[in-house]
Amino acid sequence: MLNDPVLLDDWHVVGRDSEIGAGEVKAARLLGVDLVLWRNAAGIHAWLDLCRHRGARLSLGTVREDALVCAYHGWCYDGTGACTLVPAHPKQASSIGAKATVFHARVRYGLVWVCLGEPARDVAAFPEWDDPAFRKVHAGPYRFRAYATRVLEDFLDAGHYPFVHAGQMGGSTNFEMRGYEVRDAGFGLVSEDISVRRIWREGPEGTGEVGVAYSYRVERPLTAKYTKSHGSERFSMLDTVTPVDEGESLVWSVMAFNYPPGKSDEALVEYQDTLAAEDRRMVESQRPQLLPLDMGQEIPVPSDSLSVAYRKWLKRLGLKFGTT
Repeated sequence: MLNDPVLLDDWHVVGRDSEIGAGEVKAARLLGVDLVLWRNAAGIHAWLDLCRHRGARLSLGTVREDALVCAYHGWCYDGTGACTLVPAHPKQASSIGAKATVFHARVRYGLVWVCLGEPARDVAAFPEWDDPAFRKVHAGPYRFRAYATRVLEDFLDAGHYPFVHAGQMGGSTNFEMRGYEVRDAGFGLVSEDISVRRIWREGPEGTGEVGVAYSYRVERPLTAKYTKSHGSERFSMLDTVTPVDEGESLVWSVMAFNYPPGKSDEALVEYQDTLAAEDRRMVESQRPQLLPLDMGQEIPVPSDSLSVAYRKWLKRLGLKFGTT
């Protein structure tokens, strides 16, 4: 286990709700811990992927009569994690007192969230999910050979869009960012009206510009949301990064639109696939691999205000994993 109290007491995504049907079993990994995910009539469960008998993976087992059955010797565990049947000794299960290691699990936004410790707070808010005016589309997961802190900071960095994503968001020629403010809202960080604009010449003396403004909300160390608005039209995206292991992360995204985007769900996901591949190339190249909380190792500029605030916030929280 990667023992960081801040992350152990936080919620992390380990799968999509739709991928774990009734009676299904799935393996996952979080913070260096192997998990088994399974569902019975009571709902979704997340346990340590370990049978208490001989250490076999419970994720190799099956669900039978609302219990998880180990594939090795048939030990049965009910929804509370208690072993209710030892087939070789059917009268001894209660006296043995075996119990699986059970973690907190819940479903939000079509995703399965797990906390390995004691949840300090609820899952980050994404009110668009419950608003019927919004169409919702899942993207990912995207695997990065990078620390989750580096990956989440990339999501907060609007300054790279015209360069890394020039083909999707417009080229970098005559690119400019205005200054913006970041405030600590108590629960985390909020930054509004981050403007990214491109300037072009219409003639010998005339110029024109087109711009996009972004708003960011960072509630948890590895979960954030951004919103683009144009009049009453709004696009929001929730991004959460799962720390799978040292230097390995999974990115889960939920897009929400309250207007017709003119593309199918498949086309929207394909677009995000392209962006993620472009981001991956940059993030995996960053050195040091750990996110420096001391900005003295780099040269920040005003357009990095949110990244600077994010690092200071992580330092105040006492986060150690993925930082230096």
